[in-house]
This record gives sequence, structure tokens and C-alpha cells, in this order.
Amino acid sequence: MAGDSVRAALTGLDPEQRAAVTARAGPVCVLAGAGTGKTRAITSRIAYRALTGEIAARHVLAVTFTARAAGELRARLARLGVGGVQARTFHAAALRQLRYFAPRLLNGRALPELIESKARLVALAAHRAGLRADRTAARDLATEIEWAKSSLVEPGEYAIAAAKAGREPPYEAARVGEVFAAYETVKRGSGVIDFEDLLRAAVWGIEEHPDVAEQIRAQYRHLVVDEYQDVNPLQQRLLDAWLGGRDDLTVVGDASQTIYSFTGATSGYLIDFPRRYRGATVVRLVRDYRSTPQVVGLANAVIRQARGTEARLRLALVGQRPPGPEPDLRIFADEPAEAGAVAARAAELIGAGTPPREIAVLFRANAQSEAYEKAFTEAGVAYVVQGAARFFDRAEVRQARVALRAAVRSTPPETPLPRAVTEALAAVGWRPEQPPPGGAAREQWEALAALVALAEEVAAERPAGTLAEFNEELAHRAEQQHAPTVEGVTLASLHSAKGLEWEAVFLVGMVEGTLPTTYAKTPEALEEERRLLYVGVTRARQWLWLSYGAARSPGGRPRRPSRFLPQLDRSGGGERASGLRPGERRAARRRAQVVSCRVCGATLLAGPDRKLGRCATCPSDLDEDLHARLIEWRARTAEAQRVPAYVVFTDATLIALAERRPGAPEELLAIAGIGPRKLGFYGDAVLALVSGARVDDLAPEKTSATDP
Repeated sequence: MAGDSVRAALTGLDPEQRAAVTARAGPVCVLAGAGTGKTRAITSRIAYRALTGEIAARHVLAVTFTARAAGELRARLARLGVGGVQARTFHAAALRQLRYFAPRLLNGRALPELIESKARLVALAAHRAGLRADRTAARDLATEIEWAKSSLVEPGEYAIAAAKAGREPPYEAARVGEVFAAYETVKRGSGVIDFEDLLRAAVWGIEEHPDVAEQIRAQYRHLVVDEYQDVNPLQQRLLDAWLGGRDDLTVVGDASQTIYSFTGATSGYLIDFPRRYRGATVVRLVRDYRSTPQVVGLANAVIRQARGTEARLRLALVGQRPPGPEPDLRIFADEPAEAGAVAARAAELIGAGTPPREIAVLFRANAQSEAYEKAFTEAGVAYVVQGAARFFDRAEVRQARVALRAAVRSTPPETPLPRAVTEALAAVGWRPEQPPPGGAAREQWEALAALVALAEEVAAERPAGTLAEFNEELAHRAEQQHAPTVEGVTLASLHSAKGLEWEAVFLVGMVEGTLPTTYAKTPEALEEERRLLYVGVTRARQWLWLSYGAARSPGGRPRRPSRFLPQLDRSGGGERASGLRPGERRAARRRAQVVSCRVCGATLLAGPDRKLGRCATCPSDLDEDLHARLIEWRARTAEAQRVPAYVVFTDATLIALAERRPGAPEELLAIAGIGPRKLGFYGDAVLALVSGARVDDLAPEKTSATDP
């Protein structure tokens, strides 16, 4: 009977999964790409070890990041005939242990109350520190305090640590440190603890009380950690306390899905695992069972350009499903046209039998949801907003609508609508300049900026529109979008989509300034934005759509496609540039001819950069000897043809040749500025020079490539 159970635990595993499941006791690191069956691998590993008698299930502690993931792990183990494993989140495990040991640790006193939100106490602490913090500022201050505590940073260390980490706090860093200190005082005075205190108390209970440590370590002898790339320093400290120097630890993670660095999470522990645990078993899961090979191919193309520490562990996924449709890469005249097309395509999929719950629209910022809420409402397609309030339910939007209604009486009817809306929003503190620091403040600013963009869109359609009419438009939209829904298409941010999957995924707003966001100012931040797109792509099982509007609103300023989009024009031309007039279509097609920097992967827009094949600021690998010979050859050729030197090749083209050193005609054609005509006239000479020929060995061309 036991043998049948063991065989069941191994049934259907691919070779890499089987290697992870049957790895010997000790440190095991499973690098699991998206859709590669990581949950199956870790549950089967626990079951296999328990069913073979190697371990007792009651001695296993499996740590996850969500209660849903813990529940799924327990359910899978039950189906494999294994019960008694403790599968919990870090906080749930810590809380259970603290409640059990509280009489011993707290001299008979009960564990203090755990607060769900810091906002009220942070606002009080800010007041004590001499700052006037509204609700939004309090949220941003709470975020900074959570980051600091998760990163094991004390109040007095905050300013230096924040500067090193590149944080952008809502106030001057020293003042935030003061609020942090005041918060700790206020919290202690209130007799409550927060979620970070929960983990710190669990660490203290183990590190400072040998009897508690002995009992916990006797209970939990084998540890498993899911999503290990998302562990923060405080969680790692607790994990180390649980282990107590032992090494029966299995971790599972994917460095390419590291998207929560702003919370203090770091993939460093995953990356350094083999160095920390010498002799650790490392298994790579690369067979993708979730997505079609077409989706997998695009995911690989996105992450292939990654740079930085996490890129060292990137995995090239191999699709295992039957072939499916190519990803749909589309360009539209503006955001409203894009949203309308997305809603129409979703309706088609639903009509063809795809359940609405199996369709998702993913965007970078929650403020982008309004256009899609409107488009889906007008298309009669039910939707559900995940991870955020519906646009018109947001507190700042409700407050803005009050200000817009109040401004009707004082605004002259001839005032241009965008200006009228901007002036009205000044009453709630909104300014059109760069958004303020702090995540919550920025999100609030972006939501109100979406109202201004909507005003610009309405003004483009109705130049004589008034503020009163705009308020009526907002009321109509709010009424439509507040219809109750039971099941519908998911509208969600990319961050909230982590860990989920759908049959069809629409990735929208793929433009510079949105993805990557304008707030990503360092190489590390830009790489996290790339990983965010990678996570979005890998959510799709069958259908994948990526799109952007050439302008935000009708007639607006043109925008550049995201630097992370590979081969934007893959579908070949105007029929994919939906919603554009002929002139706009040609311009969009030109913008869509994406050339990426061969060093950093950024989209190249300037002509000289496109010729070089790299950003002007990226390092050059120029062959100086070849460059000198090319210059001499060009001078002789230009003299023989009696044309200016640049007619033969420009300086930028010569640099590109000396850097890229093409070895075949097709490689010459890949350099911007060299077409079939110049290849025919100069190709043989250039290839000979690249191969090492001297200029004296070549006869200068007598006829110019510009001659008829």
C-alpha cells in the first residue's frame, strides 16, 4: 500500500521535477520558472519523503506568502495521502508560535492585540513629530516604516538606509525617521503590535530563550519555503532562527519574478543559496505547462534582455503545450481606442466560449482602470476590478467630483475644459507638475491626472464643452460602472496578478512612462519593470494581447512604445495598427520598427543610436584599428567617386561597423544605414576590411551608390 502511495507521488513528474522530489536530505534550491509546476514539485517532495519514511509529516513546516497558497499546498498533500504538515504564511506561523509560548515569554500575560493597519497610529505619530499628515501621507509613511522594519532598520538608521536603498519618502528622510521613532512610542503606549513586530517577537522568542528554541526546532525539523525570491531580511532572520544552524531546507523561487523590491523583498537569498549552503542541490524547472510555445517564446524574448544580479538565474522556458495563436501586438490611435478594441476582443472570446473569469486585462497603474471600466460597460461585458477599488469608488475621485461640481458656479463658460478641470482640482491639492513622492500619493495623483486626461479627450471631441457637461459625463460613467457584477473579466494591476493565470490576457498601455514607469530611475528599478512585464506575459495560457495607444487621448502628443517590447511590428504592418488613419498608421509603423540596444536592451529612438545598435551612453567595444582603416577606405572611395565622404557611409555607420564587425552580407544589412544598394557597391570591400585586409589591397569604387 505504501509503495502505491510512493508511486502516486512520483507519477507524471518530468525528469527535473523528479530530481527535485527525490533529492537527498539537506539544502535544496528549486529554481522554478513560471508555469513549470513548482507547487506540484514541492508537495510531491514532502509527500515522497513522508511516504518513504524519511521524515514525519508533523515535523514539516512549509511557509508560503499567501493563505491561498498554503491552503492549496495542504489540499494537494491530502490528495497524496499525507496529513499533518503545517503549511502557513510567515505571519500565521509566527502568530501560532507566539500564542503558544506567550505564557512563558510574557510571564503569564496575553499576547498584545495585533493591528491590521498602521495608518491611525502613524498619523498620530506624525503629529507628535510636528508633521501634518493627511490620510494619503499617513499611508506613505506607513509604507516606509514597514519597509524599514522588514529590512531590520531602526528609526535612527532610517535616513542613511533609505538613501542607500534609493527610497523616495514622502518627507525629508530625517523627518520620516522621527515619525518612525514616534510611531514605536505611540504603539507601545497603546499596548498593540503590528505585523513586523509579530515576526520580530518570534525571532526574539527563539534567539533569547533556549528552551523555546529547542521545542520549536524539535517540532519543525524540515522546512520548505515557497516564493523564496520574495523573502525580506526580517523573514530570513526568522527562518534562520527556526533552522538553528540545521540545513534540511527546501526553497523554491524564480529570480525573474522578483517584483516586490519596494517592500523590502530581495532575491539575494535565493541567488546566494548555493554559496551559503555548500553542496546544496540545485534543480532548474524549465518545462512550461501553463502557456503555449508562442506565449513562452515571447516571455523568453522579454527576459532575455535582462541585466543585473537577478539575470544570472534567468531560466529559458520550454513550452510543453500544443502550439497556439501568436501573441497579438497592436497599436492604436489613443487609449480610448485601445480600450474599446480590448473590450470588443474580450466579447468575441466570451462569445466563442471562453468564460469571462478566464480573461484578464492587466495594467501597470490602477489609475489606468477607468478607460477599461468604461469600455467594458459600453460593450456590455461584465468585469471585476481586483486589488483596488473601482475608479469612481476611490476616495480621491469622489472628493475631486465634489470639487468639480462646486467649481461650475465660479468657472466662466468659455474656459477651455482641460484648464477648468485643472483649476478645479487645485482645490483638492492636485497640481499638473511632477507627482509627489510616496506610492499612495503618486497613485492618488495619477487617479486625478486620469480625470484631466478624460477632460482633454472630451474637449477633443467637443471643443465647446463646459465643466457642467463634464460633470454630467462623469455622473453617467459612474452610474454605468457601478452596476453589480457576479462574474466578469478581471481588471487588475500587474503586481496583483502575481501567482494567477488566465486563458486570455491583455497587457495594455505598453508605452514609455507607463511600463517602465517614469519613477524607475535606476538600472535596478528599470530591471524590475522588465520583470513585471515578464510576470504579465507568463500569466497567459492561450491568448496574449499586448497593445498601446499612440497618444493618451485623441489628438494628444505621440508616445513611444515600451523599450521592453520585442519585435513590435511582428504582425507586419497597418492592419495591426488598428484605429489609425492612413497618415497616423504610417507614423505608428515607423515607431513600431523597434531597434533595441545590444548592451542594455533599451529601445533606440535616435538615428545615430539606431545605427550604432546601442545607446550613446552604453560602453563601446570599438575596434580602433578597423575603424581607422574604414575611415581611410571611405576617404579614398569618396575621392574616387567625387562625392562627400558621408555619401559613402556616415561617421555613425563606420563606428557601428567597427563595433559590430559584421562577417556576412546579412549582418551588414542589419546595420541601419546599409541597404541592398550600398551592400552591392561596398559590401565586399567592407567585409574584406573586417576580415583584416589593408586599404592598399582594395581598389576604390569608381561609381557611387547614389548614381542612377
